[in-house]
This record gives sequence, structure tokens and C-alpha cells, in this order.
Amino acid sequence: MNPTALRGAVDLGALARAREAKEARANAPAGAAASFVIDVGAESFQAQVLEQSMTVPVVLDLWADWCGPCKTLSPVLERLAAEYAGRFVLAKVDVDAEQEIAAAFKVQSIPSVFALIKGQPIPLFQGALPEPEVRQYLEELLRVAAENGVSGVAVGAPLAETSGEAAPAAEEDEGDLRLDVAAEAVAVGDWDAAEKAYLDILTADPGDSDATAGVALVRLQRRVEGVDFTAALQASDSAPGDIDKAIVAADVNLANGDAERAYARLIQAVRLSAGEERDRARAALVALFEMAPADDPAVTAARRSLAAALF
Repeated sequence: MNPTALRGAVDLGALARAREAKEARANAPAGAAASFVIDVGAESFQAQVLEQSMTVPVVLDLWADWCGPCKTLSPVLERLAAEYAGRFVLAKVDVDAEQEIAAAFKVQSIPSVFALIKGQPIPLFQGALPEPEVRQYLEELLRVAAENGVSGVAVGAPLAETSGEAAPAAEEDEGDLRLDVAAEAVAVGDWDAAEKAYLDILTADPGDSDATAGVALVRLQRRVEGVDFTAALQASDSAPGDIDKAIVAADVNLANGDAERAYARLIQAVRLSAGEERDRARAALVALFEMAPADDPAVTAARRSLAAALF
């Protein structure tokens, strides 16, 4: 990785202009410590990301609530931020709410992960990678940061103010606890345990949309393990009518956070095939839809395109 890899490609000046254009948010209480995991926007980007990156690497997690792979990756990043105990700060950016930041980093698919060292952006990776691979990127980032004189340690903020009385614990139902179990299993790449936890939820509540999406996401991760992403995409691009290649490549697209390309690839396969092969491509596409919210505009558009391809 090269700390100057994105110099000129990311418009950090646009963030400053957006920050000045908006009404400043209220300042944090005096003396509040920086957290290992923070939510940032255009107004706070200067202080919490650019300035902080002068002393400690800052990792940007660019995500959105509707993004299925983001829900797989974010817990991994948050777990590692806690484990590394301030050797880097994880800054989370909701690209729907903070479109200026997404535009500045020219984000085309999510999840996208960048880092900043001394104010310079570094592209790390896209898509929901397993924890061991994420850890490798972070280790390389810390090595590059140290070479550039950035080896500070952030101080974690307490989860809540101490008031002398213990705050009441939030009540969780059994389904919430099972979702926590599943999320922890996903974070360490234990797909069997994660799938079991999600299926247990569905046994009790077959209509649980989070568990349905969770099962689909776990099975996606299992399918793409060991796949050469570049080779899979090239193979499908060179033979768009090959259903097997299209299904694998669509999985890769989705694992990389590019759902629209995954949908388009399988719709093209439907259009170019017939009979059982067409049914296989359609079924694979419908399975991908399960990983997105029902009101996702990309799914709505893809369903219309699928209908046109079929009829």
C-alpha cells in the first residue's frame, strides 16, 4: 500500500467545503476521550479523521443500512478495533447520510474501506472479507503507518458517564440474543455456527427478515470462500451465457458490495438462456434478492428487468 495512492483522486477539499456549508454540530463535552469506533460526518471529518490521522491511523468503514455485506463486515471491523485497543481508530460513515464523503472518496460500491495516515487516503479493500484477511490489511496498514511516523495509540471513551448508579440493562428477547450469537460467529468466520443461529430464529419465527437475510449472507460467504474473484469475473464476462460462471461471478459481485452488477449479470444470463438453465439463473437471482431489504430500490429495478427478460 502506498500512502499517496489516492492523492488527487479523493477530493478532501470537498469535505471542508461541505463542512463549512452546513451548520456546525454541537461540540462534544470538554475532555471527552476519542473512541476506538466513531460515527463521522462532513462536519466532524476534519477533527475526527484528518487531524487524528496525524498521530494514529484512521480506518474508514463506508456503509449503508440497506447493504447486506456491510452487516457482515462492520462487526468484524468493530471487533478488531476493540482488539487493537487504539492502535487504529475505526470511523464509520453512512454513505446515504454523508453523500459528500462518499463523493469525495468516489465510492462506487459498498462496503468500501479506506484508511488515512497523516491526512493521506489509502484504499484498503471492498466487500465483506473474512476476519483473517481483514486482519492482514490492518497489519499492513500499521506497518505503513509506523514507517511514516504514525504509531500513536488512541484513548477509548467510556461507554457511558459514571453516575454512581448502575444503568438498567437493556432488555433483550431470545431472538435478539440469537442474532448476537450469529453476529459473533460471522465475525470470526464460523459459518456453521452463524447459520445454525439464524435457522434457530427462523424455526421460532419463519418471517424474521434479519434471520432470512443472515442465512443467505452466510451461504454466500461459504460459496465464495476459495474463489479467485478476478478469475471468476473474467470468466463470466467472456462467456455471459454460461449460467454456472454467471452465478459464481454474481456471488463475487455481491460479496464485493456491488449488488446492482450482480443482479445485472444474472438478468443477462436469464435473457441469454432458456429452459432449465434460465430457471437456474432466475432462482439464483431471487436468492440474492433475499439479502436486501424488500424496499431496496435496486431490487425493485432488478425485478422489473427480470420480468422484461422473462416475458
